[in-house]
Amino acid sequence: MSIVTVSNANAQQKLNPEIEKKIDVLMAKMTIEEKVGQMNQYNGFWDVTGPAPVGGTAEQKYENIKKGLVGSMLTVRGVKEVKAVQKIAVEQTRLGIPLIIGFDVIHGYKTLSPIPLAEAASWDLAAIEKSAEVAASEAAASGINWTFGPMMDISRDARWGRVMEGAGEDPYLGSKIAVARIKGFQGDHSFKSPLRIAASAKHFAGYGFVVAGLEYNASEIGSNTLYNQVLPPFKAAVDTGLRTVMTSFNTINGIPASGDKYLLRETLKNKWGFSGFVISDWASIREMIPWGYSKDEKSAAISAVEAGTDMDMEGGIYVPHLIELMKQGKVDQKYVDDAVRRVLRVKYELGLFDNPYRFLDEKREKEVIGSKANHEAVLDMAKKSIVLLKNEKQLLPLKKSGQKILLLGSLASSKNSPLGSWRIASDNNTAVSVLEGFKNYNGNNLNFVEGPKLTTEEPTFLTEVNYNTTDKSGLEEAKQAAILADVIIMVLGEHSFSTGEARSRTDINLPGLQEEFLKEIYKINPNIVLVLNNGRPLSINWASENIPAIVEAWHLGTESGNAVAQVLYGDYNPSGKLPMTFPRNVGQIPIYYNNYSTGRYTDKDNNVFWSHYSDVDKTPLYPFGFGLSYTTFDYSDFKINKKSFSKGENIQVSVTLKNTGKYEGKEVVQLYIQDKFASIARPVKELKAFELVNLKPGESKTISFAITEKELGFYNNQGDFIVEPGSFKIMVGGNSQDLKIIEAELL
Repeated sequence: MSIVTVSNANAQQKLNPEIEKKIDVLMAKMTIEEKVGQMNQYNGFWDVTGPAPVGGTAEQKYENIKKGLVGSMLTVRGVKEVKAVQKIAVEQTRLGIPLIIGFDVIHGYKTLSPIPLAEAASWDLAAIEKSAEVAASEAAASGINWTFGPMMDISRDARWGRVMEGAGEDPYLGSKIAVARIKGFQGDHSFKSPLRIAASAKHFAGYGFVVAGLEYNASEIGSNTLYNQVLPPFKAAVDTGLRTVMTSFNTINGIPASGDKYLLRETLKNKWGFSGFVISDWASIREMIPWGYSKDEKSAAISAVEAGTDMDMEGGIYVPHLIELMKQGKVDQKYVDDAVRRVLRVKYELGLFDNPYRFLDEKREKEVIGSKANHEAVLDMAKKSIVLLKNEKQLLPLKKSGQKILLLGSLASSKNSPLGSWRIASDNNTAVSVLEGFKNYNGNNLNFVEGPKLTTEEPTFLTEVNYNTTDKSGLEEAKQAAILADVIIMVLGEHSFSTGEARSRTDINLPGLQEEFLKEIYKINPNIVLVLNNGRPLSINWASENIPAIVEAWHLGTESGNAVAQVLYGDYNPSGKLPMTFPRNVGQIPIYYNNYSTGRYTDKDNNVFWSHYSDVDKTPLYPFGFGLSYTTFDYSDFKINKKSFSKGENIQVSVTLKNTGKYEGKEVVQLYIQDKFASIARPVKELKAFELVNLKPGESKTISFAITEKELGFYNNQGDFIVEPGSFKIMVGGNSQDLKIIEAELL
């Protein structure tokens, strides 16, 4: 077998020679203490516009800023606040090196887009880029110049709460979305605009593969998974000009990510040529001690700096120890110099040395944050994120007059949960509720009944969500109202604070009394549209079997209710496709489309000795890439230009798509391949291209794709990208299950 090895070593990200000279001059002036200071990040620890703190660690941190022992601050926001702390760094330290100001801008600042997993369901890269641009503009207008995002962890485990923060289970889709978000945050990477900010790829690496979906856990993955599933989005991010990377909380092969020299220094910096800097996640350098990897703080400092972690986020490890360790010869100064150069480089690129206050304009802050244009952009994103899972009995779209509409569920009137998790800068209760969205349509008779409460108390970001499991107050009122309704809209799901960091769940059914509520209403009146609000795939077997219409509406941000109403009333035809597989139950997890056939993938001998479950079908409830429309689409004339190809030739693929329904609509045409026989077993299918196509009723369009060696190859267990000759299946369709297939041969 002939194998072509394709070099994946990337040329060094292009450096600006003028900036490099300035860094040389500045570093020659810096003391060891000042260098280590640039590697130190503090969280906001006092009222920066008030008096200086007195006593304790707050006073010590404050003095460290004045001494130039702080390179960055996080969660300091607002022009007045940022200006106050920046003024200390610039005007009171010996060298006047400005701070870089970081913040978790995950899916918006004040004006919120849908959660990232929902955005991924749009498969609309232009809209996703615009969403990140809106988030960047509002954050930058508030004085922030660096976001801890996007998260590009691939994950197959819906138990893990942070799936809401990523792009789902597929490395190809995840890579495309990562690039779109980075472009939205950073623009053309020149940072000429004061409304663009530096992005940070997180979490490097393997965080989405934590064991049993348990937060802050070990990741037990092989090299095949690491190279072909985990790393591709990060590699794509580096190639597009990413400026910072954040390490993850997990271990891989028993090594905490913040101390993993192979990942950070050998792969990211040396092999990929990344020229920005690496920051730890919150105190993750310190956490190498309880992991049992570092025996004390000094040991943790040595491991982290040698591995390539350039900045310590709120760990308090570098400043107290690196200076002494360098003087003792236990840490080579080259590691510190490399880290400091990287930090200073990004500060120069952001223009902070030219004007430390360039992001600080109170007039701009008022004009940009919450603007009408930003609201229009996040509404557009929200509509595109909605996925239609089921639509029987033609319940949707709703008629605009002459119907009695009953709206049920605590989440239907909530103005807080729809905002989603990870929205630190946004104000509570600022979302448009579904109830408010429906009130914009006045042709029908609308009635709202809450039914049983979702939670026993109002959830918060810092506390566990306590779901109501006993109080059925409101159920009888809802049942009586259901008798008279033509259509019932039930808004059920998770409160958004059940998702995000540290929100792992072992039960991914509808929590609390919601499924019982759904069943009781169904007995009275089966004309139900179930609108799901959730941040992860849920197990909704009963609903899928019985409820005629199901809409996946996620947590859609500020304009949530308007988006839901406009989709349900047909003013926007749903076009979303699932970025994660929905399981039949939690026992199937991890479940994902790009699995392996195994040696016994089918029941060919009519006995039990094949790969299956004895109590449930092994197929998903809803597959990756699935999503319906109010119209229908037909795929035909699927072909390739020839059956056999030589090395270096592209495979030209085409298919004709026709809108065969009554509504104008969008379809995501998806192309998958399978390498049938390889030196390493390959998945049964892998997404390699997609195109979002809009068609009017009766309209047809031919969609073309070019398959190159980039799509045909894969990473071997040494991390080398290889392309092998052999047989390939090429598949096209509207989701990962319903596909047309052609075979081709690479000679």
